[in-house]
Amino acid sequence: MNLLSDDQKFQSAIGQLELQVREKRTDYELPELFDSLAGICASSDKPIVLMIDEVDSATNNQVFLDFLAQLRAYYIDRDVWPSFQAVILAGVYDVKNLKRKIRTEEDYKVNSPWNIAADFNVDMSFSKEEIEGMLQEYEKDHHTGMDTGKISGLLYDYTSGYPFLVSKLCKLMDEEVIGREGYENENAVWTKNGFCEAVKMILTEKNSLFESLSEKLISFPELNTMLKALLFTGKNIVYNFYEPSINIATMFGFVKNQNGILTISNRIFETWLYNLYLSAADMQSKEIYTASLQDKNQFIEEEGRKYFLLYLRPIINGTGNYYIESQTRGLRCTDIIVDYRGEQYIIEMKIWRGEEYNNRGEKQLVGYLDDYDQKKGYMLSFNFNKKKKIGVQEIIVEDKVLIEAVV
Repeated sequence: MNLLSDDQKFQSAIGQLELQVREKRTDYELPELFDSLAGICASSDKPIVLMIDEVDSATNNQVFLDFLAQLRAYYIDRDVWPSFQAVILAGVYDVKNLKRKIRTEEDYKVNSPWNIAADFNVDMSFSKEEIEGMLQEYEKDHHTGMDTGKISGLLYDYTSGYPFLVSKLCKLMDEEVIGREGYENENAVWTKNGFCEAVKMILTEKNSLFESLSEKLISFPELNTMLKALLFTGKNIVYNFYEPSINIATMFGFVKNQNGILTISNRIFETWLYNLYLSAADMQSKEIYTASLQDKNQFIEEEGRKYFLLYLRPIINGTGNYYIESQTRGLRCTDIIVDYRGEQYIIEMKIWRGEEYNNRGEKQLVGYLDDYDQKKGYMLSFNFNKKKKIGVQEIIVEDKVLIEAVV
């Protein structure tokens, strides 16, 4: 006769599993593990939920996939065998991701133990209004004097409401920016300059989000190729979720569907990716430059942008930030925005195609300057016409000062 109480039975079952883990037996197999798990479920007087963390990072492990397959079998037969009330797979972007098992000798291996997935249509991103609401709550306690509308707008512009990025940038301003030179108090921190300082920090720090994204670029070569094309070719890519690389990029949060066109999810991701790819491009720049000289007709504005960024990065590194193709309030696109030492620089890049084309570019730049409330802008033209004089000049267009450089 077993005189153990329900709680004692449960603790005994837990102790058995802990003992097996401590023994670290090389002949320990899945059936023994599931016997122990079934014993725990059977001895509990309450339903048990199993939560498995870091699922995506373990999906290249065949033993883990076998574990999930066996777990599913037990779950299906939970009316017959003691099993968990529910199973939560944490750290997985999409259940369908379990179907993708990457090996060096094969492109894909479908090996998913799950055949059900519920659509989840809730937008987890913060809106600008929600961000402002959180800042207003913070302001009640800290009295920084911040313009909550302005700071929430900056946070949303750079993150598109991505929760981790919103929280991380606020945390950096609250804990890391404050106390630095020029940011001795909260009044100085919760400003545009303080925000830009936090952006600079997040783009150079090591954090779990960027580590995860970097791992995905290695694990999914077609994702890496597609993102490079999206950033550097300048061509519109039609959003098609059923195209494998777009599917993967969407699953991992790199991209989004913007009016049927594929775009990078947010400005932080875009700049992080540019930094990553440009670091690799540094070693290849000579070869790229040589190839472009051999076929000047194939030289496109996006290649010019790449060369300019390769030149620009060491100058602003550690001091400022840049971002690419920003949507202005007038729903137009600029080429490069640089925030450097408290100043903002709007830079438009073109290939020289004659005076008429250049005049249109000047008017376009003036419009960008209006959108950003700036009085001075910069235009960089790449010239392959030997008759066109190269150099730098300053001109006045309407009420704006334009610095034009032809190279």
